[in-house]
Amino acid sequence: MITFALPKGRIFDEIMPLLIAAGIEVSEDPEKTRKLIVGTSRADVRLVLVRASDVPTYVQYGGADLGVVGKDTLIEHGGQGLYQPLDLNIARCRMSVAVRNDFDYAGAVKQGSRIRVATKYTQIARDHFANKGVHVDLIKLYGSMELAPLTGLADAIVDLVSTGSTLRANHLVEVEEIMKISSRLIVNQAALKLNREPIRAIIDAFDAAVNKTAKVAA
Repeated sequence: MITFALPKGRIFDEIMPLLIAAGIEVSEDPEKTRKLIVGTSRADVRLVLVRASDVPTYVQYGGADLGVVGKDTLIEHGGQGLYQPLDLNIARCRMSVAVRNDFDYAGAVKQGSRIRVATKYTQIARDHFANKGVHVDLIKLYGSMELAPLTGLADAIVDLVSTGSTLRANHLVEVEEIMKISSRLIVNQAALKLNREPIRAIIDAFDAAVNKTAKVAA
């Protein structure tokens, strides 16, 4: 049995065409079932539905053989013991710094300065500002990140941005892009050795589907 760890939401929706390309069709809509383990059209493949932040842990420790996770989550996790064969080019967005629209960000981040930054992505934020020579006091939050600058909790936030509409609605402005984000296929290294042929076939099917989509887009 091959176990595939997936989060609900955008990643799940966008991975569907790739699963179908690999001959895997989900037997139930995850938004309509309370089940956490869902069968597929293949008797040897099942899906486990977990939080996005837990996908790397399930794959690393063998609770799942494969998974799909955003680059942001993978960086925060560290990626230990995970084979990362493919950038699936789905769930694309960007990791950015945002501040109040009346905040002088350029002046605040001069070499050797210190600012307060609220974020869920502490590793990414720490590395980014360290590379700029800026000292930061990191404040870890898990949601409603836009409130931090508005209430004076922080000078800036580091968060995922897609359209930027939420920032604009809260009078924030994106001042710096840190990196492009998309979702990766990750594989448990031991599982790849034990079930090499079926897992390799899924990887190859995903790879072919991603390349086909890229050619159409071009």
